[in-house]
Amino acid sequence: MFPLSIFPLPGELVPLHIFEPRYRQLLNDCETRDISFGIYFNHESNKEKLGSLVKLESVIKRYQGGESDIIVKCVDLFHMDTLYRNFKDKLYPGGDVRFWNVDLQKPVNSKLSVEFSEYLSLLKIPGGHSSYSLYQMANDLSLDFDERLRFVLTEPEKQEAFLSSRIRYHILLNKQVEKSKDIFHLN
Repeated sequence: MFPLSIFPLPGELVPLHIFEPRYRQLLNDCETRDISFGIYFNHESNKEKLGSLVKLESVIKRYQGGESDIIVKCVDLFHMDTLYRNFKDKLYPGGDVRFWNVDLQKPVNSKLSVEFSEYLSLLKIPGGHSSYSLYQMANDLSLDFDERLRFVLTEPEKQEAFLSSRIRYHILLNKQVEKSKDIFHLN
């Protein structure tokens, strides 16, 4: 377990800088035993004790002092039941968790796909997809911590409506920014 003040969503790639001896040991275990680990969302707003299960994607750089820059990918979410200072005979923490078994491929309805495509085109980001997954959209919307928590804690049948409201909000903001460019001129 790696307590951090971040809450990656399934499918998201996250860069981490590993420097403490306990997390260097965790990295070594990930590389040699091909294990996943949890990033417990260590934040006061995390009343539900949620975290992200991540898998090592790659080691970007190793430093002479033993530090490393790595990329991990979130593959699931979990509820933390108990956090232990040390996991068995390891230096790093561990915990008892309940996995969510998130479906990363679950497509969204066509109306939401159209809204999301409009949002991407407004940002001049090539989309080209005919369908998007729920978590792909959530990751691309760059939700803040509170929005991420609200999204994952929203009943599954209402998650699309939540994302739709966020997309419409982002579209409105971007249109206002574009409109303000016509009003304000730089000297």
